[in-house]
Amino acid sequence: MKNDRRVYIVSGGVTKFAKAHPEMDFRLMVKKAFDYAMADVPSLSKKDIDRSRISYFSDHFTRQLKAASMVQDYLGLNPKDSRRIEWGGATGGQCIQAGWETIASGRSDVCLVAGFETMSRVETWKGNEFIALASDTNFDYPVGGFYTGYYALMVQRHIYEFLRKTRFYNIKDEKTAQRVATKEAMRIMAMVSVKNHTNALHNPYAQYPAKATLKSSLKGEMIAYPLNRPSICAMSDGAAVLILASEDVAYKYTDNPVLIKGVGCGTDTMRLADRPREHVPLLPWENEKDYENLDYPGVHSFRAGRTAALEAYQHAGITNPKKELSFIELHDAYASSEIQTYEDLGLCRYGEGYDFVEQGHPFLKNMDYGFELKDKGTIPVNPSGGLIACGHPVGATGIMQGVFAFWQLQNSIKKHFGSEKLQIKDAKRGLIHSHAGTGSSVTVSVLEAARRG
Repeated sequence: MKNDRRVYIVSGGVTKFAKAHPEMDFRLMVKKAFDYAMADVPSLSKKDIDRSRISYFSDHFTRQLKAASMVQDYLGLNPKDSRRIEWGGATGGQCIQAGWETIASGRSDVCLVAGFETMSRVETWKGNEFIALASDTNFDYPVGGFYTGYYALMVQRHIYEFLRKTRFYNIKDEKTAQRVATKEAMRIMAMVSVKNHTNALHNPYAQYPAKATLKSSLKGEMIAYPLNRPSICAMSDGAAVLILASEDVAYKYTDNPVLIKGVGCGTDTMRLADRPREHVPLLPWENEKDYENLDYPGVHSFRAGRTAALEAYQHAGITNPKKELSFIELHDAYASSEIQTYEDLGLCRYGEGYDFVEQGHPFLKNMDYGFELKDKGTIPVNPSGGLIACGHPVGATGIMQGVFAFWQLQNSIKKHFGSEKLQIKDAKRGLIHSHAGTGSSVTVSVLEAARRG
């Protein structure tokens, strides 16, 4: 990737994510987040904002076409350039990169990135139907294509490909082996659920903070085996904004900006059945022998996630993310996909995601989760609580990750959360990961603290 102008985040804001905000329409939600961000950089005025990139997932939820134009108007940013961004579940992450591009290219010095979703205006079943329209409606949708079913299928294959073959290879009966392996995977997924809900207890913006235990997480209502309610994110109302600026002007507005160090994007087929079998795109510490017997990507791994990570790491100069990243905010629509994404991002090799959880790497060092962890806190994942606990108002979600990562790297979590419990000490570099469909599109962005002195 060629050298571009350096792009910084100078401020951010987010509404509380909630099951419903009946007192606010989408414009007011965005304005509240926008006003919060603007208040944090008082020397920045609206006239300084050159352009905006505004994201939301579905016209169906808002019952309004060109809703981004209505946000632009409501914020008082007309007649400046504005674009609507939509990319399924990765809409927010793609919106950040669209804002980055407008500054890196030289077209803009200050760009507003804003996203929202109002998902409470319809019943849950209807919302799931709208979301399912992001599958291939000619093939997948008519046979019941709701996403929890897809992810249940994908994690079952992940369990078969990795956990069953490594831990339960001595069980000769295939059905018995898969049943035992699935039960073990559910226990480990429950650990992820406990982690995210527990972290969210200290995040005032989260929709579902909870004093979760392994027992309570395993007893949750089954939605699509082996995925139960505590391991799945929820539909939400919410908005989030980031204000991006070029290096030329960023320090005019704050002494504590955060550099967007690297960006990456990957795609894959909409239909799982269309995904080819090929070699794993290797990270620097991997070799072909690691995966010589692995059908990849199959339905067990997200090739788009690996592709996005490779590009972002190369752009940011990262050779070992586990050592060079301080934390990660990733798209955990399901506890299963969080584990799968550890492997896509190269935090561990393919097949080692379950061990990665059990060893304690993605947990926070200073948090009590109710069970022992040998290597606790090597690289915290979803210190905010992730989608599972924060909620998932789709167009805002990836930007929410950016806001929380920005505050982590500013060392300002206490200021914004009212508690420093979730502040990662000396955080220098973080990663945000946004994921759409069944892995049909993924963005990865690497952020880096850039404090003066």
